[in-house]
Amino acid sequence: MPKFAANLGFLFPEVEFLERFEAAANAGFQAVEFPFPYAYPAYEIAQRLHRAELQQVLFNLPPGNLEAGDRGLACIPGREAEFEAGVDTALAYARVLQCPRLHAMAGLIPPHVDPQVCEATYIRNIKTAARKAARYNIRILIEPINTYDVPGYFLNRQDQAQRLLKHINEPNVAIQLDLYHCQIMEGNLSAHIQEMQGQYAHIQIAGVPGRHEPNIGEINYPYLFDLLDRIGYKGWIGCEYHPRGKTTEGLNWALAYGIKPKLNT
Repeated sequence: MPKFAANLGFLFPEVEFLERFEAAANAGFQAVEFPFPYAYPAYEIAQRLHRAELQQVLFNLPPGNLEAGDRGLACIPGREAEFEAGVDTALAYARVLQCPRLHAMAGLIPPHVDPQVCEATYIRNIKTAARKAARYNIRILIEPINTYDVPGYFLNRQDQAQRLLKHINEPNVAIQLDLYHCQIMEGNLSAHIQEMQGQYAHIQIAGVPGRHEPNIGEINYPYLFDLLDRIGYKGWIGCEYHPRGKTTEGLNWALAYGIKPKLNT
């Protein structure tokens, strides 16, 4: 049976971020992920995790300046020191939160910069992150993101991620297979799941189009969940979608997979 983690950057927007841990536990989740923890002290998030009896399974490295348009730093020449400092910050949080995976956002290709230069920068930076993370038995994940949601993003397709994985050549680097992004860019999800087996270490889901609940839209997720069971996938599946209404009211799709609200909540 698949294991689902609530993405607290997307789910439970009805309450403030620190209240979402308890909300996720009450909804029946045993694990969470989120984009960025850095606005809060690590110990405070750790307390929320402990109190709610939740596992932290993933978060992102610092993305740079989001308000200025940054979407990660890994591919950007000239910002290597900032990227490495972000790795150190993320690892400090990961150790407190006992989080075994960190996603390194690739970033946007800067204007007038040769994409090959960005690729070389990306490979070096991910190698640096991986070697630092390996000291703590933490994996670094790379994720293709679709060009409609994030135009200009460096990493867009699964074959590109697979090729980069070979060049990076670090044992603790894997792909984060986001089926929402993959469907928009490429489709053929069942083939990707099977052919890439062993190369991805985390999966994320959302309905297409709209990025809502996975039972809304064109993707047959029950079929894909059964496929993942058949091939023996044991990792987490992050629920990274925008609820169409109140989060708990949209979780009926998850009842068959053991995500059930706790009693007396």
